[in-house]
Amino acid sequence: MPHLSILIWLPLVALLVMAFGPRKGKELYRWSALVVSLLQLIWVLVAALPQYLTEQAEGGKYFLQEKFNWIGFSLGDLGRVQIDYFLAVDGLGMSLILLTTIIMPIAVISSWKLGHNVKGYFMLFMLLDLCMIGVFCALDFFLFYLFYEFMLLPMFFLIGLWGGPRREYASLKFFIYTLVGSVFMLLIMIGLLFSFTDPELNTDELRVYTLNMTHMMASSGGELLNVVDGSIFDLGSTLLGVNARLLAFVVLFVGFAIKLPMIPVHTWLPDAHVEAPTPISVLLAGILLKVGGYGMLRICFGIFPDGAIHFQWYVGLMGVISIIYGAMVAMAQKDLKRLVAYSSISHMGFHMLGISSLTVVGMTGAVYQLFTHGIISAMLFLVVGVIYDRVHDRTIENFRGLWNLMPRFAFFTLIGFFASLGMPGFAAFVSELLVFMGAFQSAIEGGLPLWMPAVGTLGIILGAVYYLRTFRQMFFGKFDPHNTSSWKEKLTDLNLREYVMLLPLAALIVLLGVWPSLILDLFEGSMGAYAAELVEKGRELLNH
Repeated sequence: MPHLSILIWLPLVALLVMAFGPRKGKELYRWSALVVSLLQLIWVLVAALPQYLTEQAEGGKYFLQEKFNWIGFSLGDLGRVQIDYFLAVDGLGMSLILLTTIIMPIAVISSWKLGHNVKGYFMLFMLLDLCMIGVFCALDFFLFYLFYEFMLLPMFFLIGLWGGPRREYASLKFFIYTLVGSVFMLLIMIGLLFSFTDPELNTDELRVYTLNMTHMMASSGGELLNVVDGSIFDLGSTLLGVNARLLAFVVLFVGFAIKLPMIPVHTWLPDAHVEAPTPISVLLAGILLKVGGYGMLRICFGIFPDGAIHFQWYVGLMGVISIIYGAMVAMAQKDLKRLVAYSSISHMGFHMLGISSLTVVGMTGAVYQLFTHGIISAMLFLVVGVIYDRVHDRTIENFRGLWNLMPRFAFFTLIGFFASLGMPGFAAFVSELLVFMGAFQSAIEGGLPLWMPAVGTLGIILGAVYYLRTFRQMFFGKFDPHNTSSWKEKLTDLNLREYVMLLPLAALIVLLGVWPSLILDLFEGSMGAYAAELVEKGRELLNH
């Protein structure tokens, strides 16, 4: 059963229905998008996930595999290029697919009140859904690149056409930043294409070049398997006087760091969040940022483990800088949405600190951080959207005494704030604990310096400062409207649609805080084997 292909191409069915539907069929498009996103979630829970767990119990590295020859062409005397339609997942991919299918129907419900050009909006929404699932499944670099690139288009238009007053600026900035990262990736992909061959198709007379990631990751005894002797990414090859493999790691890492985003290539994110409509902010923080973290682990670390070892200190340093800088800038924000955006930058720094530890515990925590932050950030942007829908204002100091006016809304906001600042009993506490355990273990083993995880813990303290201060300002005290007395009538408590959006996320945040193995079991084994293999291969390649 092609479980992954069904998940990827199911949104295309809805997209085609919308394309040939009537221009004014708003309810048709809303319900089509909701039904498809719910079908994806159901398919993951009742079909793909059980099959994945069955295959995982039998052993192996990649599961739910689908592979066939897709594009092939001759290079004359050089040989032949073969690009595969190759889909498969391990624990990392499966956990992020699950995250995507959880958040997508909630984002659709959040879009329900959209009034203008509903047809175009949900067509782009479905295209974005298709590409996000595809990125987490593709194990051929060319296929991965296609899905990665096509994500830019719907997000560009969704921000540029349905965003706030400065939407054109924000969407263009997002597009340019992310396109730069894509160009970096394209350059390395071309080099990889002429560096690796497919051992299953090679013959004595014909060399078959491939972008199959599993062939690029294979190494043994300090030798790269399937690499073309003398190619640009062969051991010892140089480019511009620099080790070509280490240079490729840096170029790819910067490309994915823009997507994450990492300081200092982060400035597109706050602008995009502030101008994007609430559902798009939910997808941007909940899923699209995770593509950057996924790419770092799957491609940068997976294909160039020697680069991961060599630049371990620098990756950890940039993670710590992102944690502290993101938190300090969040403290200075007056716009609630911009505060949440900068908190996301800080929390993605925890992910970078975890992967830089190169320990099983740290990298497991880094992947769990991607999942928990996806849920928590989605809930926080929905909370911001609830306020903005009512009074079209997000300025923190303009609100006070909301607990008395909106007690149920205050309760959900409190869960989101406490979860994001890392309180025990909530999901983020477990992921951050694992990250710091891995970072301190790395320091003991001579990897990262001890000061990095020690300084990184300040991010938790700073997070508590800006979240608790914001909650006190907005929810405690006596209601005192800044602009008009009509605010009191507009600030009504949650309606049924908002309950449907917030309740599942709040339940998951608490559930994963007290029962983290529910998700950890999906990828703990995979990440353990991956981390051990990565360190072993990286050291062998560096010592060769």
